[in-house]
Amino acid sequence: MRHIFFKNRCIKVVILQFLVKFAPSQIFISMERTQTSTEAHTGVLLVNLGSPDSPAVSDVRKYLIEFLLDPRVIDIPYLNRQLLVRGPIALGRSPKSAKEYEKLWTEDGSPLIIYGHEVRRLLQEKLGSEYKVVLAMRYQSPSISSGIRELKKSPLKKWIIIPLFPQQASATSGSVLEQVMEEVRKDWIFPEINMINQFYDRPDFINAWAQVAKGYDLHSYEKVIFSYHGLPQRQLFKADPGHYCKANFECCQNLHDQNRYCYSAQCFHNTRLLMEKWQLPEDKCITSFQSRLGRSEWVKPYTEDVVRQLARDGYKRVLITSPAFIADCLETIVELGMEYKELFLENGGETFDMMESLNVHPAWIDVLNNMVRERA
Repeated sequence: MRHIFFKNRCIKVVILQFLVKFAPSQIFISMERTQTSTEAHTGVLLVNLGSPDSPAVSDVRKYLIEFLLDPRVIDIPYLNRQLLVRGPIALGRSPKSAKEYEKLWTEDGSPLIIYGHEVRRLLQEKLGSEYKVVLAMRYQSPSISSGIRELKKSPLKKWIIIPLFPQQASATSGSVLEQVMEEVRKDWIFPEINMINQFYDRPDFINAWAQVAKGYDLHSYEKVIFSYHGLPQRQLFKADPGHYCKANFECCQNLHDQNRYCYSAQCFHNTRLLMEKWQLPEDKCITSFQSRLGRSEWVKPYTEDVVRQLARDGYKRVLITSPAFIADCLETIVELGMEYKELFLENGGETFDMMESLNVHPAWIDVLNNMVRERA
């Protein structure tokens, strides 16, 4: 028995030595490389604001409550915020907002969500199997929590978090990053996390908007309005630890080290970059801020006032665009494209066109691809 054991063992050793010496090792190496290359090593979480699940009043109310109870959005004391949002806003604003959502809703749902899923798909195709791209919304579905759970299903070495807001603000990118960290802190371990806080001044981002603008005869318009989502003025002061903010037009006109993270200054600078790219004269372009909520002072000038005044001053042809939104949504389709158009025409204007957002434009996918690969 002992002789047979050693004999079998010797045969196994000889076979193994033969394989090591004569077998095509390249095959094993090739197989190993193939297996490694098909495994995702970097996760990408794309996060936009969100949308109600439907235009029904109950779903809109649910969305507004989650959205507006965020202390980075309505930054007032907790009890006051609860009373305001769950009372007058939830009860009074929800039915009106539901009617607004009905105007943009499609058979497939909310445009913001539809564009989000398509962008995720296109970016995944462009990045390839070494990356795992997941879509999430800051409010409602798909949630950030579900997005992170999806990332955790793969043994990823790194996560890249991209809030889909070009300019930095506490109420948008700040809220997203806070929620991501709230989810991450629940775990004992987590991968390297890279967070992008702004991208409004990237040359490829400006170029993407230039590609969209090719569909318009820019010089045929008397004025071009660059409308950004508004913010309460007090939030600009809170985001200014150096107490530089003067809360006036001149302060925001020039971006430098002391105000580089000022939302308003970033918006004005974004306009200048687009204006130069589109080769438009300065006196033809106006920067303004929309979607004001409440009676407190917000960043000025207000888009509503600008549109009304242009019509009253005799301007007949106006183009409006919003570089703050990378996908068309309530604020662009309804507020800019319908409400402000009606306001312009009522006050004597004749043509009021809205430039669509980046949505799923190939140049926008290129921007996201570049941002990811730069950090991978």
